[in-house]
Amino acid sequence: MDVAKIIEILEKEYGICNQQQMEDPVDVLIRTILSQNTSDINSRRAFSALKTNFDSWQSVVSAPVERIAEVIKCGGLFRVKAARIKKILEQIETQQGYISLDFLRSKSDEEAKSYLMHLPGVGHKTASCVLLFSLGKPYLPIDTHILRVAKRLGLIDSKTSAKRAHELLQEMIPKDKIYQFHLQMMRHGRQICQAHRPRCERCALGIICPSAASRNSNAKPML
Repeated sequence: MDVAKIIEILEKEYGICNQQQMEDPVDVLIRTILSQNTSDINSRRAFSALKTNFDSWQSVVSAPVERIAEVIKCGGLFRVKAARIKKILEQIETQQGYISLDFLRSKSDEEAKSYLMHLPGVGHKTASCVLLFSLGKPYLPIDTHILRVAKRLGLIDSKTSAKRAHELLQEMIPKDKIYQFHLQMMRHGRQICQAHRPRCERCALGIICPSAASRNSNAKPML
């Protein structure tokens, strides 16, 4: 599959995305933790609740896990996430003397990724979100939408794991296109290439998508 052609089509369909202003890396990290296995709406509510109920990350790490869990209850898996958030903040504070990840801005890409991956419960997607959206480092987060679209396009095999997908797609996408590729593929997966009812008839990528061609060939002829 021609990655350059996919990027070209996505740019024509959704426009070129400019890199947004960098967000605080701890904010991005905790927000991404809260987004795991829940809807965007619920994770945003949970993050907002944290910010409303605690005046700093220091006050979060000082609070009992039960209190953190109560605050983020709307986000799902709140007990697990509360314990994870507290452990992450504690580790950062222990290692740095304060709760901040700004020091990663001066680290190499690999050093920054390695540090994040050694935090409790932080995997490829969470680390990549922090690297891309708060540190401006070219790492591609793979969510369920991007994974699904990439498989249907034939960029990766249908049995590829999320972990392996991060490695493969990271190598395929030019570094200067990673930010917009992430946003455009995610948007495409939500609006067009949906999980159960993909809208192939409206898909700009349909002309090069093997899954769309297969669906069209299997469609019942009109009588």
